[in-house]
Amino acid sequence: MSRLLGGTLERVCKAVLLLCLLHFLVAVILYFDVYAQHLAFFSRFSARGPARALHPAASSSTNCSRPNATAPSSGLPEVPSVRPGPTVPVLPPCPDSPPGLVGRLLIEFTSPMPLERVQRENPGVLLGGRYTPPDCTPAQTVAVIIPFRHREHHLRYWLHYLHPILRRQRLRYGIYVINQHGEDTFNRAKLLNVGFLEALKEDAAYDCFIFSDVDLVPMDDRNLYRCGDQPRHFAIAMDKFGFRLPYAGYFGGVSGLSKAQFLRINGFPNEYWGWGGEDDDIFNRISLTGMKISRPDIRIGRYRMIKHDRDKHNEPNPQR
Repeated sequence: MSRLLGGTLERVCKAVLLLCLLHFLVAVILYFDVYAQHLAFFSRFSARGPARALHPAASSSTNCSRPNATAPSSGLPEVPSVRPGPTVPVLPPCPDSPPGLVGRLLIEFTSPMPLERVQRENPGVLLGGRYTPPDCTPAQTVAVIIPFRHREHHLRYWLHYLHPILRRQRLRYGIYVINQHGEDTFNRAKLLNVGFLEALKEDAAYDCFIFSDVDLVPMDDRNLYRCGDQPRHFAIAMDKFGFRLPYAGYFGGVSGLSKAQFLRINGFPNEYWGWGGEDDDIFNRISLTGMKISRPDIRIGRYRMIKHDRDKHNEPNPQR
């Protein structure tokens, strides 16, 4: 009996020992598992630390407790949003027949004409005599070229009348006064060549060139300062010639050529000094290149000339 009891007690002790050993193993396993979880937890915090240091403003500037607060930054640089700029309106083409034209004009040269008045009457004209219509897109860019010397009085009248006319004609234009320095014999054609080149230096978009004497003012704004398929003679009826052409081949006063036409005739002649001659040469150059001169209706191609002091004595034009 005692031997049986001793064997049972031995088995019980072994079972208890095995149970304790199993408990110890389970405890060790749980310990290492918890340790690993804690280690991973603190590793995540240590990995986030440098990112916050690189972008301190991103973390300090956000406050998610406010209703309009933004989400915390991801730490990456933000791409700025592109806002669309203002839409530039597309202007329609300027009409071939501008609606604001007056027609026959009253031209007089007796009222005082200070330059301040010219500037006050033309607020839309930029420095340098440049103008662009605000409500339409012109088909051409026009350079008006004036050969000049000692004609300030005439120039003020010319600007007084021509700026409003050109604006009503819906032209994009610039005015170039080409002055001959000194008192040597005047060379009109060479000054026109200089004006052509200088205008293109300033704006290569010029494709129409109007060559005008400073003492001629149109009497009708329907005489449009534009270039066409053929060279244009505008001043076909001057008051000094009784409002008719002095002869069939006359091409003086005011004329217009496109850039291509000007280059086709190789510009104006440079060798004419003094009164006349260059107009006839230009007429011949145009004819020899196969082009024909176009002219406006004689009822709207009328011009008044600003009188000169020497004109009263039938002396040659002092500008030339």
